[in-house]
Amino acid sequence: MRIDVVTVFPDFVAEAARVGVVGRAQERGLLAVHGWNPRDFATDNYRTIDGRPFGGGPGMVMLVEPLRKAIHAAKAAAEGPARVVYLSPQGARLTQRRVEELATLPRLVLLCGRYEGVDERLIEREVDEELSIGDYVLSGGELAAAVLVDAIGRLREGALGNAQSAAQDSFSDGLLDCPHYSRPEREGGDAVPAVLLSGDHAAIARWRLKQKLGRTWLRRPDLLARCELDAGARALLEEFRREWLAAQV
Repeated sequence: MRIDVVTVFPDFVAEAARVGVVGRAQERGLLAVHGWNPRDFATDNYRTIDGRPFGGGPGMVMLVEPLRKAIHAAKAAAEGPARVVYLSPQGARLTQRRVEELATLPRLVLLCGRYEGVDERLIEREVDEELSIGDYVLSGGELAAAVLVDAIGRLREGALGNAQSAAQDSFSDGLLDCPHYSRPEREGGDAVPAVLLSGDHAAIARWRLKQKLGRTWLRRPDLLARCELDAGARALLEEFRREWLAAQV
């Protein structure tokens, strides 16, 4: 998979994609990340990429032409269609399901805004979708692009040491992940749940699902409301609720 990032800070994107799982994915040829600086496509000696907004107001707006040329150059750099995604607070909220869908594509072009944003005419003509990583504002889209590159890169087959890691992540089945423990068995007076030491794989699987259901109920009831639970899962959730409520007394 190839991801091209249009940004005034291509070095930042390159460094972010050089470490960890995404870095290993690139080393293994599973993913390629390339940066494109719109300043390289500006037509004046000052490499201008922004201008004052019509109608007045603070800040500057990124200009159409340098961005358009950068996007077109990124698209032309490799064969095949490329979906253009603008990282924007006005975009749809990024979810694990959308990440999984984007990870199946052969190519992406990510557009990183700066200042007060991007001229709306460029978005209308060149952008296929807008995505937001949360209801807050960053100085630019580079951090959001790095988030998306990481989320996609780790899903490339062979990127993770154990392919089951992605399948068990939070949100992979609509629920939050269960608690995890490692050595030592007792730390500061707190012991690892006995079921995890039992060797009973069925009991461990049941405990983990119960914890996932309960944790989602406690922390993200909005997620739980969207899940279609079977009778067994509903019974486990009710069991968790009873135990949790009893422990509050």
